[in-house]
Amino acid sequence: MTKRSEQKQKTRRALLDSALDLLSPERVYSGLSLREVTRGAGIAPTSFYRHFDDMNDLGLALVEEAGLALRQLLRKARSRIQEQGTAIDISVDTFIEYLMSNTNHFRLLLREHTGNSQEFRSAINLEIRHVVTELEEYLKVRAIEGTNKAALDYQTRNALAEAMVTIVFQMGGNCLDATKTERTKEADKTKLQLRMLLKGAYSL
Repeated sequence: MTKRSEQKQKTRRALLDSALDLLSPERVYSGLSLREVTRGAGIAPTSFYRHFDDMNDLGLALVEEAGLALRQLLRKARSRIQEQGTAIDISVDTFIEYLMSNTNHFRLLLREHTGNSQEFRSAINLEIRHVVTELEEYLKVRAIEGTNKAALDYQTRNALAEAMVTIVFQMGGNCLDATKTERTKEADKTKLQLRMLLKGAYSL
């Protein structure tokens, strides 16, 4: 990579980080201005267009980053499960770690998933679909929590994966600005809900 290309990548990263830093419980992505994002990145507003077409383009790049981080999270959880077992506990705890490291990425996903922009909603739905697909495939190849019951059919696995992702995302929303004690309670509740859901799927 040339020095110029490296500098361009650094500036692009600075713009992404600036937008993330501006998000908060009171501020949504659609409320951010190009001028304040470039100010946070330390560049002139006109230089923004060397990196992104517009603010939507920058936001979509953040959505893609968040989705990639979620898929990496799933793989990290799988690796831990192979070493330690207890899939549900490890998966929820690993998600909490992701949340603490990627708070505003998740804040963006959660808010824009039901926001006014169809483009954002479609992009986020696609990323969630990727996560559901990875979880469905995991359910196919491994019995969770050490059960030796027969494998679930595709329709049941897919519905189960969607429901599990929905529950975990709801937990994430509740944990975003919670205290450590509140996060622990939410995580424990979510683990119970996931076990109940899994048991129900196998009893159909």
